[in-house]
Amino acid sequence: MKKILLITALLIPLLSGCKKDPDPVDETTLKENARDGLYDLMQVMYLWNDKMPTVKASDYPGPAELLEALRYKPKDVYSRVMTYDDFLIFIQGTVEGRHGITLSLDTADVVRVVNLYKSSDLWPKGVRRGWIVKKVNNVDLAPIFINAVATHNWTAYDNLMGPATVGLTNSFLFQKPDGTEVTYSSTKSSFTINSVTASDVLDLPSGKTGYLCLETFIDPTPAELNEAFAFFKANNVTDLIIDLRYNLGGAMDVAQQLASQVMKAADTTKICYKLNYNSTVSSSWDETFKFTKTTNPLGLDRVVFITSRSSASASEVVISSLMPYISVSLVGDTTYGKPVGMNLFGFPFPTTSVPEPDYKYVFAPITFEYVNSSDWGGFYDGIAPDVLANDDITRDFGDPEELSLKAAIAVLEGTKAAPAAPFRRNTIVTEGNKLPAGLFLRSPKPFTK
Repeated sequence: MKKILLITALLIPLLSGCKKDPDPVDETTLKENARDGLYDLMQVMYLWNDKMPTVKASDYPGPAELLEALRYKPKDVYSRVMTYDDFLIFIQGTVEGRHGITLSLDTADVVRVVNLYKSSDLWPKGVRRGWIVKKVNNVDLAPIFINAVATHNWTAYDNLMGPATVGLTNSFLFQKPDGTEVTYSSTKSSFTINSVTASDVLDLPSGKTGYLCLETFIDPTPAELNEAFAFFKANNVTDLIIDLRYNLGGAMDVAQQLASQVMKAADTTKICYKLNYNSTVSSSWDETFKFTKTTNPLGLDRVVFITSRSSASASEVVISSLMPYISVSLVGDTTYGKPVGMNLFGFPFPTTSVPEPDYKYVFAPITFEYVNSSDWGGFYDGIAPDVLANDDITRDFGDPEELSLKAAIAVLEGTKAAPAAPFRRNTIVTEGNKLPAGLFLRSPKPFTK
């Protein structure tokens, strides 16, 4: 009989956002206990537990430092330690002290809006992707971006935008697509982001085609996907373009939902993906997931994805899971290349006597590789596109003339556009430091040793 350790994956109470009033904690003791707990966890659950260097846990002050020492550096740039509060902010899709705007330089070295969250106070003023940002607080923005891209130093931009403080106001001078200029003030606030950036139906010669732009896979995403697919179903779409160019990933179950909504309702008997763990725990942890029952599945024969080097993790799960069953085409750039994921473990670890502890940390080590039903995976160099296409930030999402979407439409119409020449990768700039949205699995199953 296997011995069950009293260390379990992150439990559902952690994800609810409800916490007990914390008892006084000795922070030094807490960090040391967390460090030791992470050490034990890594020996058993880490995907590359047979390749970790030999270290003495007590040589490191806390779990973050220990993780860096244990990390299998040839492949693992993903494992991380988060505070419980930071994790909640990420998974719930909340941002604090932000304008909700993302910027980049275009081919003419002009700063443009790349994305804007709908809860930003700039959204109701009509600001959209493709608008030029000429100045912030009367300071020319383009020279700052040009220098930052060349030096990889964004200090000047961060200083201009100011700290992530709710209530801080900045002034933006925009140039609209029609050439007119307008100045808007924006006040940083806290809000929940929208993960569906755009959804529309395009009337093409080949039929009605759905367009979905998805930025992440987090807790609000399933409801947003259901709304988008209900819209597609009501409009009788026969093809679908899924834009994942800025989607760094997120929750595995949400990726499973999206893949399932592309398939037929009867396809719930088919394998979506498989998770392979290390040899220590594989006999009890390896698992196969099938497509799930969803609302408004489209039952399509083909799908085109728009991708970039920022299409990672859960985005790649959706793409690879569909490949054995329908025609899958990629336009844009090679995906990031992250065929691995993590389970989440809350610390202090739950025990039989304290099943819902007052969590302080979340450990997210890489624990599994995923493959599709054909056992294909291991794409650490990314998934290459069928058609190379530029990310055209001069046009809004869903504009048929936007270069990546134009290339995707050409694939559906059978007129494949020539590869982008010259090809350019944009440097996309968000506000402040953003938690990386790696692929993870929330499972209450205990692990064995």
